Amino acid sequence: MPTFITLANWTDQGIRNVKDSPQRHEAFKAMAAELGVEIKSFYYTVGQYDLVLISEGTDEAVMAMLLRAGLSNTRSQTMRGFSLQEMKKILGKM
Repeated sequence: MPTFITLANWTDQGIRNVKDSPQRHEAFKAMAAELGVEIKSFYYTVGQYDLVLISEGTDEAVMAMLLRAGLSNTRSQTMRGFSLQEMKKILGKM
C-alpha cells in the first residue's frame, strides 16, 4: 500500500480550537479508516509545520481523506513516500 507523508498547519479556526485537537484526531482516524486509509503515525510538531501525518492508502482514498479533513482546521502538503525496498525496486529498473 502506498505511503504518504503529510505536513500540515492549523488554519485560524483550527488554532482557535486547538484544545479540541485530540478529539478531532480521533474523529479523523475513524474517518480515514472508513475511506480505507491507515494512519501509521501522527505527530504534533514545532517549527514550520504544526502536524506530521504518515498514512497508507490508495491515492484516491488519501486524497479524499485530506480534502474532507482540510475543509476548516488544517492546510496540508502531502508527498508520496518510498520505503528502502521500494526504492531498491525502482533503482533496479534503471
